Amino acid sequence: MEPAAAGEARRAGRGPARPGPFHHRKGVKKTRLRPHLKKCWNIPPRANAQFAARMEDVLAVYARPHDPARPVVCMDEKPFQLLDHARDPRPARPGHDAHQDSEYVRCGTCSIFVWVEPLRGWRRVHALTRRTMIDWAGQVKELLTVDYPDAETVVLVMDNLNTHGIASLYEAFEPGEAFALAQRLEIHHTPKHGSWPNIAEIELSALTRQCLDRRISNLTALNTELAAWQHATNTDQRQVTWHFTTNDARIKLRHLYPTS
Repeated sequence: MEPAAAGEARRAGRGPARPGPFHHRKGVKKTRLRPHLKKCWNIPPRANAQFAARMEDVLAVYARPHDPARPVVCMDEKPFQLLDHARDPRPARPGHDAHQDSEYVRCGTCSIFVWVEPLRGWRRVHALTRRTMIDWAGQVKELLTVDYPDAETVVLVMDNLNTHGIASLYEAFEPGEAFALAQRLEIHHTPKHGSWPNIAEIELSALTRQCLDRRISNLTALNTELAAWQHATNTDQRQVTWHFTTNDARIKLRHLYPTS
């Protein structure tokens, strides 16, 4: 149909209609509103003194030089869904890709604990069935007595999860042992709604991409996979050098600071 004829047909109620508001076409502006879509993430508060204080506290810790007597260790944890195949997958063969059925079997959940000393290039990862105060306290005891038995103090950076505190040690151990463990800890919490300064969170992202991109049906198999990833990463001794400083924060994130 010729352009002029098409216009006449539209005005007469015949012919193709004009594109609707959600019609996809080339060249749609990125600034166009899309009320049917949304993204979820932690929204940090604006002009919040507590957020700024905790952020600068963690950034100051990362600026310290490496000190074996006072190592800086970051920790984080991640819930993980154990899954099994409903039908056996077909392995890859010449000329054919591997096949995996979309149906799966739920086998429960667990929690993966990640500990990392960025300047040393060391990680420890382990999965437990739960993430209670007792579980976290047991992980801390292993950190202090097995991983760093000779360290005077372990500087621990972590988020504000309700189990991440000295009270968990008293929940798990006798007062004398809990107090002795607590005396060797220097704890720094990341801001609420702002866990990005936690280097262990970055390590969890790498772990998820490199090790957890498959179905794993039980805790034993998961810890075998985690141990292999831990060994490979520690052998490589991939260090993490933090470049974002307090001065950078005061310039680039000035909207987080209260105004006088």
